[in-house]
Formats: sequence, structure tokens, C-alpha cells
Amino acid sequence: MAFTELTKEEFRHHIESVSYKSFMQSEEMATLFRKRGYEVSYVGLKVEQDIKVSALVYMIPMTGGLHMEINSGPVSSDMHFLSDFYQGLTTFAKQKGALELIVKPFDTYQTFDSDGKPTSKPKKELIETLTNLGYHHDGLLTGYPGGEPDWHYVKDLNDITSDNLINSFSKKGKPLVKKAKTFGINLKKLKREELHLFKEITLSTSEKYGNVDKPLDYYEDFFDSFKDKAEFMVATLNFNTYLKRLNQDQEKLKTKVEQLHQRFEKTPSTKTQNKLSELKEQIKTFDIRKKEAKQFISEYGDQEVVLAGSLFIYTKQEAVYLFSGSYPAFNKFYAPALLQEYVMLEAIKKQIPLYNFLGITGDFEKEDGVLRFKQNFNGYITRKMGTFRYYPIPLKFKLLQGIKKILGR
Repeated sequence: MAFTELTKEEFRHHIESVSYKSFMQSEEMATLFRKRGYEVSYVGLKVEQDIKVSALVYMIPMTGGLHMEINSGPVSSDMHFLSDFYQGLTTFAKQKGALELIVKPFDTYQTFDSDGKPTSKPKKELIETLTNLGYHHDGLLTGYPGGEPDWHYVKDLNDITSDNLINSFSKKGKPLVKKAKTFGINLKKLKREELHLFKEITLSTSEKYGNVDKPLDYYEDFFDSFKDKAEFMVATLNFNTYLKRLNQDQEKLKTKVEQLHQRFEKTPSTKTQNKLSELKEQIKTFDIRKKEAKQFISEYGDQEVVLAGSLFIYTKQEAVYLFSGSYPAFNKFYAPALLQEYVMLEAIKKQIPLYNFLGITGDFEKEDGVLRFKQNFNGYITRKMGTFRYYPIPLKFKLLQGIKKILGR
């Protein structure tokens, strides 16, 4: 048994052999880290030359040493060897001169249904594996500690086809997607030179919610690193097309009203009268929507207007919903719902078994609009283990942290 650095080919072979892992543990992510100024290494635990555990480790200088981290890893084909891997990792950190080692495992600590009710017992032994080796646990937290979620909303796609996908959504999700399809929205995959459109969307959303947005060159580096395994998708709408659809649908309603009037005159009934009243109200609603459409046309003319955007990643193990944004002025078009349906359909085509919507807060006592949106698609919730920290030279780390505090850094 040996903890060792792996070649890129050895790492690739191992991560392709497992059924459960994160996109963060990939060659593409290693390429992105390098582009962003990090040093990366592939490490693993071998038993008679057979790799049992592997990980992408990224490093960057910090005051007094090196910051070393494994995010959403390691990748394990035999969890019995995790303790040996984590033990070897501490030695590796010391050899590299790390002052701080961070591990954020991807292993699921506990599962919950779509409403946050537990469906499994917590796997406390996963945490103990690390704490018994001297790793400090930040705790089981809610929210987005360090800007990253420990709670993921996911959907199993194994028994779902393109034909019955929409029927797998919740009672609210089905009509939401069907309604969004009536507006004439187009979905488009962005080219590299169009990524500024995606950046504008995410900037608008981050300003609304007070989040830190990624710079444009990050998205460009992401595009270059992941190539065909990532899609920057946007939903667009031409408001002239939208107005034409409104006119056509309203005319269809008026025709129905005329037919019902004729039926009512021949055979009056309360049921027909109620239906007539309902359709007339719908016609009035169309008048309001047509007025709004004309206002949009006066502002945007005949152009395709971006409503929302999402970054999707495809791996053998899961499709992932990573970054997104939308313009509040266009919320009534429900464009994000169509983007979600799109990525699930693509995942089904690629025979990917799981769709990961990623983060929710995990605080089910408070209103969570993000969770409410994701619940439309009828998945379930997984809770990760959180963050673990190991300090190869604890006294030095505490001393430097104390100095930084005194200096106000």
C-alpha cells in the first residue's frame, strides 16, 4: 500500500472507473486551476499497483507556506481505504511545505426528500475517519460557508426518458415549463466571443443578491478548459415574435368564444356560461400582455433579447448546473425553467444518470427561493460532510494568523 503522486493518465483511468464523483475532480478542472495560477498534483493510494483512491490537489502560496486543497474529493473506488489515503495526504502536505490543508469531501453524509425530510441516517463514521487523524471539522453547517454549498439538490435520471421527463416534474413544475414554451423563447449555446453576454447576466444577478461574481476571463478560461464538456446556455426572446404569438393565441380564444356563444344560444347551461366568462377573462389578460409586449418592442426593437443564462457541465457521472443568472424584468417568461428542461434532456441523450442542481441553504425553517425553484423538478437532497482542515505545523500557523490579526490583514 502506498500513497503516491499519479500521472494524468492514471488519474483519468481511475476517475472514469467510478460511478460517483464531482466535476471538480477532473483533468478539465486541473487545466482551469493552472490557468488561474494554481499548482496542481494528482495523488492516490495504490494497493499492489491498483488505485483505490485518487484526488486532484491544488496549491497556491500563502503567508509562511502553501495553501493546499482538495475540493469535492477524493474519488474512491473502495471506501475502506479512505483513512489510509487521508493519512498519506497529511504526510504529502508536510513534504510539500503546506501550512494549511483543506479537504471538502464529496461523499454524501445524509439524504433527504425534496422537502428536507431525512430519508437516511447520517454517516457519522465519514466525519470520524478524518477527525481521528487530526483533521479539524468546521461542523455541519447551513447556508453557503466559504461561498460553497454543503447541501445539493439532485434528480435521478435513470428511469426517465425524453418523452416522460416533463411528467416527472412536480405539480407546479409541469405547468411552469409548459407555460414557458408558449412564449417563443429560443435556447442558444454561446460561443467564446459571446461570453460577455453570460457575464452581464451573472453580474446583474450578483448585484441583486450581493454575491461575488466571477470575472469575464474566468468564464473564458472555463470555456477553454472544459471545451465540449461545458455549455454556456442563454434563453432569448424576440418580442415581435412574442406579440405575433399573443395575437394568434388570442384569435383562437375569440373563435372558441364565438363557438360557445352559438352553443349557449341553442342549449343554455351554467357550465357553458361559466366557460364563456373564463375565456373572456383570458382574452382580457391577452390585451394586457400585448400592451406589455409593445412596450418591450419600443425598447428592444426586433432583436433577440437575452432573458437568462446557465452554465452546465457534463461528466460521465452527472450533469451539473454551476452558474446562472436572469434579468428580473423578464421573470414572467420563466426562461430558467426551459434551461433546466434542456440540460436534463441533454443528460438523458448522453445517458448521464444524475442531474445535480447544486446548492441550497439546507435551512428548511426559512423561505428559500432557490430551493422552491428547484423543487419544481421533483428531485431530492444530499448533504455533504462540510470542510476539514489540517495544519502540518499548527504553532506556525497560529503565530502567523495572530500576526495577521494584529496587522489587520
